[in-house]
Amino acid sequence: MPDIRIDEADDRLLIRGGDAVLAEYVFRPTDVRLESPRPYFSPIRTLGGEVVSLFRPHDHVWHKGIAWSLPVVDDENFWGGPTFVRGEGYVQLPNNGEQRHRDFDERSDAATGARRTERLDWVTEGGQAVFEEERTIAATMLANDGDGDGDGDGDDAGDRGAETGPDAWLLAFETRLRNVSGRAIPIGSPTTRGRENAGYGGLFWRGPRSFTNGTVLAPGVAGGDELRGIRAPWMGFSGLHDGTGTASTVVMVDHAANVQHPPQWFARSEDFACLCPAPFFSEEHVVESGATLELRYGVVIADGASDPERAQRLAARGAAALDTVLGTA
Repeated sequence: MPDIRIDEADDRLLIRGGDAVLAEYVFRPTDVRLESPRPYFSPIRTLGGEVVSLFRPHDHVWHKGIAWSLPVVDDENFWGGPTFVRGEGYVQLPNNGEQRHRDFDERSDAATGARRTERLDWVTEGGQAVFEEERTIAATMLANDGDGDGDGDGDDAGDRGAETGPDAWLLAFETRLRNVSGRAIPIGSPTTRGRENAGYGGLFWRGPRSFTNGTVLAPGVAGGDELRGIRAPWMGFSGLHDGTGTASTVVMVDHAANVQHPPQWFARSEDFACLCPAPFFSEEHVVESGATLELRYGVVIADGASDPERAQRLAARGAAALDTVLGTA
């Protein structure tokens, strides 16, 4: 199994599996104010080298691979672009905040995986600090479950046994947001402000263009946009790549201790591929002055197509490794 480590290079961290760069985490973005500058993961690759993320698509330039993004933080927008206003629709307001990297204060590279802890300030467009964040990102390899083609039978020619090495890796993410604004801060979504079934906000993944019309996976079911808004402990997406024609799978796992667990999910397939465990989908969560909101997520990046059964196994492997690689919750 290749070693996994995290190296710093100028404005980004490089998550490496052996000699390969599996993901880049840009912690000093150069985005314009409209896009609510914030750190992001892009590109993101499978162990086989396929890119499973999209950066700054023309339809939503504020989508950046995987990013921790919140569109409704009281009256501020830390998502990017216009803000949904009840009775008016989307309006471009002077409220695009930014997440400012301060420093990294922990480094760990061990047999259980690699980890970095970052400190950030959330600052509104008007210059007010609303949150101080302690963010931990981590990565580890996931041992092969012995059924790499995703059909669940374990004996087809496409199946890959454990002796072939890992078929997936885990990107782990933890945030601790401390309210330093001096007032209570409600966090919501466009749905809590009046737009039906648009509860996005949280750890958001945007998939490659070729994944459009791919398969959304959830416990016991495979489908598409009709799965948006369901509650589940995990959700996945399986799609095909241009050029190679091969398939990859992304599975996002919500930690059992998170607020609103299991969350409602914002998922799309028909217009573009995306997943987001959205703890504020249909109900605002208030962070009191001085209080801290803590959330943990795992993202399993896997080679090969998946059905709900394989996605369930990938989710279980990711969930089992999450606390180990991040540390005790």
